[in-house]
Amino acid sequence: MTYAITQTCCSDATCVSVCPVNCIHPTPEEPDFGRTEMLYIDPKSCIDCGACADACPVDAVFPLDSLPASQQEYGPLNAAYFADREPAPAPEGPNFHVWAGPSFDRTLPSDFAPPRVAVVGTGPAGMYAAEDLLLHTGAEVTLIDRLPVAGGLIRYGVAPDHLPTRKAGDTFARFHTHPRVRMHLGLEVGRDVTPEELAAHHDAVIYAVGAPAGRRLGIPGEDLPGSVCASTFVSWYNAHPDVAPDAVDLSAERVVVVGNGNVALDAARILVSDPDALAAGDIAGHALDALRAGAVREVVLLGRRGPEDAAYTRSELLALKHLPGVELVVDDHDPRVGAAIDAARPDDRAALLTGVARQRVDWSRTPSAGRRIVFRFHSSPREVIGDDAVLGVRVTEGSGTTGSREIPAGLLLRAVGQRGVPVAGLPFDEATGTVPHVAGRVTGRQGTYVVGWIKRGPSGGIGANRSCAAETVGTLLDDVVAGALPAPEHGAKAFRRLARRRNRRIVDARGLAEIERVELALGRRDGRPRVKLATVQELVAAARGRRRIPS
Repeated sequence: MTYAITQTCCSDATCVSVCPVNCIHPTPEEPDFGRTEMLYIDPKSCIDCGACADACPVDAVFPLDSLPASQQEYGPLNAAYFADREPAPAPEGPNFHVWAGPSFDRTLPSDFAPPRVAVVGTGPAGMYAAEDLLLHTGAEVTLIDRLPVAGGLIRYGVAPDHLPTRKAGDTFARFHTHPRVRMHLGLEVGRDVTPEELAAHHDAVIYAVGAPAGRRLGIPGEDLPGSVCASTFVSWYNAHPDVAPDAVDLSAERVVVVGNGNVALDAARILVSDPDALAAGDIAGHALDALRAGAVREVVLLGRRGPEDAAYTRSELLALKHLPGVELVVDDHDPRVGAAIDAARPDDRAALLTGVARQRVDWSRTPSAGRRIVFRFHSSPREVIGDDAVLGVRVTEGSGTTGSREIPAGLLLRAVGQRGVPVAGLPFDEATGTVPHVAGRVTGRQGTYVVGWIKRGPSGGIGANRSCAAETVGTLLDDVVAGALPAPEHGAKAFRRLARRRNRRIVDARGLAEIERVELALGRRDGRPRVKLATVQELVAAARGRRRIPS
């Protein structure tokens, strides 16, 4: 029985490197790599060896006959990718591999001293860079994060009901205790140490700080209470220390989400899911309580363009279609919407809405009993209505530019993308929200590099950071060999003393392991996989062994 790749695919191509028959595509050597929503297994050439399933870091690969009902579509979806494509070349020779994993054009010659490199940020981008340095060179790596716990977007950006995706963090966790790694969690560059001090203690510095700011709508009323950036909502339900437990009010029956990308669909799914089902994940305790006590019954997804141009991936929409007790509706307010769905080819994104109920929604009525998600395409927000809090959203109506409609709602989530913020000591491009660079080397800054979203903008999931990191680390190694890195003024011990002097609450690898132990123990007590500690104080107390676990 052939295998299929499913919803949680991270596209880092680990599966490609172990496949003995070249049946997984696109590979990193093919033009489509990084442009498709996921990777696909060719059912005609799969030999059912299971190597890809064993290697997958996020448990996304299953035999077709083992797919649950909610994932049955992935068999045809995998096969459809190969329907009009030339078959891949047959393997030749006993050790043939089209792609055998990431590699560098060069390694450091034996007479070069291994560099000491600081990596700022412990999310996927930073950890892929650290992994490449540790596996391919003798570099010493200093891992730095402003939060007292590692993980970045794997911990705080992945939806809590996507537990397999979080397993990517296990791959990186093995490097936290590597003998050539020193970890300084809770240390903020620009507050506790300056970029100049960081550079003075290392041969090179790699910034992997992401794109933490949410884009704005630029409409009246956007800053009213009850208008929340989707990234804040995601942080709230993931127990991020920067977001207070009372930051989101779920007392309204209807929520409007502006945007139709994956973050928007994640938000909608969390809002209408059964809280008892969410409790099987690692959702923040305060978020779980709020959802249980909340009144939300309807979520409206606003898309500026039509269903043929929706930004969500097929896998995320398929997940919505299998939510128990949740109705999906397409608001048939504009004839272009139904026409696009009816005309869609089977492999078009709009085709996924075939069979979803269409109706002209009467927004003057309160949401009916039950839970539902309404897709409203060709509709942009014009104004957030309310004096002291959000009461509704005025949106465009019809194909012209003058028509409008008011949708009553008590909460507005803005899911229109992220952007980077200026990094202390580095140049910044306001137009793109990124740090100017050439192949990861920061413009005009010797020995300084970027990786991830602060390098390329907020695009691509976890796996996209693998090739991004390989490019940056390759550039860094080129500079080592070329003698282009400034020599550090101080050693590794001097930096550890400096960091401890500036911040007494720094968490190291041993402290991180204590946090892990406490959160897992709290989870066992409550019958959950994990209970996240939600404040800096709790995290630091756990790291120091001061967090007692009540029975």
